[in-house]
Amino acid sequence: MSINADLSAQVNSWLAQDPDPITRTELETLFSAAQTDSDAATWLADAFSAPLEFGTAGLRGPLGAGPNRMNRVTVLQAAAGLSNYLLAHGFAGKPVVIGFDARYNSEVFAQDTAAVMAGAGLKPKLFSHVVPTPVLAFAIRHQNACAGVMVTASHNPPQDNGYKVYLGDGRQIVSPDDTEISKYIKAVKDVRILPQSLEIEILSLQVIKDYVSATSELIAAGPTRQQQRQDVTSVYTAMHGVGWETFDSVITTAGFAQSIAVPEQRDPDPAFPTVAFPNPEEKGALDLAFDLAAKKQVDVLLANDPDADRLAVALPTATGWKALRGDQIGVLLGWWLIERQLMANQKLTGTFANSIVSSMLLEPIAKAAGLNYENTLTGFKWVSRVENLVFGYEEALGYCVDPNNVSDKDGISGALVFLEMVSELKHRNQTAWEVLEQLALTYGLHVTDQVSVRVTDLAQVDTVMTALRTNPPKLLGNLAVAKIDDLATGFGTLPIADAVVIHLSGKGEIAKARVIIRPSGTEPKIKCYLEVVVNSDDLAIAQLSADNELQALARDAAPLLEGGK
Repeated sequence: MSINADLSAQVNSWLAQDPDPITRTELETLFSAAQTDSDAATWLADAFSAPLEFGTAGLRGPLGAGPNRMNRVTVLQAAAGLSNYLLAHGFAGKPVVIGFDARYNSEVFAQDTAAVMAGAGLKPKLFSHVVPTPVLAFAIRHQNACAGVMVTASHNPPQDNGYKVYLGDGRQIVSPDDTEISKYIKAVKDVRILPQSLEIEILSLQVIKDYVSATSELIAAGPTRQQQRQDVTSVYTAMHGVGWETFDSVITTAGFAQSIAVPEQRDPDPAFPTVAFPNPEEKGALDLAFDLAAKKQVDVLLANDPDADRLAVALPTATGWKALRGDQIGVLLGWWLIERQLMANQKLTGTFANSIVSSMLLEPIAKAAGLNYENTLTGFKWVSRVENLVFGYEEALGYCVDPNNVSDKDGISGALVFLEMVSELKHRNQTAWEVLEQLALTYGLHVTDQVSVRVTDLAQVDTVMTALRTNPPKLLGNLAVAKIDDLATGFGTLPIADAVVIHLSGKGEIAKARVIIRPSGTEPKIKCYLEVVVNSDDLAIAQLSADNELQALARDAAPLLEGGK
């Protein structure tokens, strides 16, 4: 077999400008093999099929040679494009903070970014060591920067890396900034001619110390006493990421006893050797932590994802350890932020917010406390932009409990506030499970679940969403469809988005239900979010009713995710 002239020209152009001997050798070997090996030819064609798409999540993809992979050429192009965008907006000579996690090539990508930005006339401030993503988000405002870059793929597989972009407000970019930056990136044709400079400021450990101090202060003014905080025991896993040292400093500075770290997962390791997928939501990811928590008989298990912007929590039950769903963590944190103010005879003011795919339970909790409430599009870039935000979350384990310091999800400050709640509940001889039960009795039992389909061809996403819009269901599970909101045509004050919200009528004890279908923003998946609300004084019966209805909804939603097949 032969490689066409256009692809050959692209490969040779790439080889000529790639500064990395590893990816150059990889590509040369692949190109040679592709002449006779169909698998190599397919891989090569995919690597050059299109550039990695830069969007509101920045860049993310597998490491390797070619424009459709994460590598030094891709990163140099992204750094130059972002620099030109910042210069066009009047930020010449302004600081840009650059952080990186412990994934393969993260530090190299961060150094390349700093060199290009310095060469462009910006003032890059580069961390000298790995940092959690929340520390980078904190540092942007702390250093009066005009932008920030975090080299991380969060909880993606080990072979991936990514490039997350923030502007000077410490928030991740949204449209139209992403589109404009993308145009500047695509205009960079040859990275060899990019001016580079070593005029780079290296940020010291003081920035992390400032983050630790600011975050631990959240507890200083709270209702718990030192002894209560010391009485709480916990197990923690960093999931082979970069969270442990910062998490440990924060909670001990705030007066809590040191958490017991899962030793196999405490230190950064880009191979993620103990987990198939370094996401605390994935089945099996918390098994080592469960075993340690059971052995040590602690009060709570806390987990961060590899870049520590997400928080997972598990609690003991009569039958063993059980992980909370993201929505359960969210409503508990919301409840506690209100409760701690009431204990101080103060009224919390401001706005609670969560993404549209998160539970409907946060709204009545907020409104009962006299707070404003807003629903946002999926993604913390939207949650963080809510005016007067005092607490926001999304069901995918993202929580913002300290928007004055970090305008993004923060798994470390979230863990700290959750620990504070556990310490007070332990002092009262209560558990978080009992709080959830009381919330269910007051506002109805809200039970959520999720169904997703991974696609190999992104065209399938359009097929599914088109079929859903042209032939919407009239019945899902045992409930009639009451209303359908298509966010692609606009809904309330929300920006336009590719999502369909199906509202279902109540029946019997089921007060209402909701099904939301949308493409994933970071993975080749179509996601379906299910929620059932049951009103009953008997929570055991309510749980059974909700579970049965969720199963029926999941069964009927599955064909929708296949395009109506």
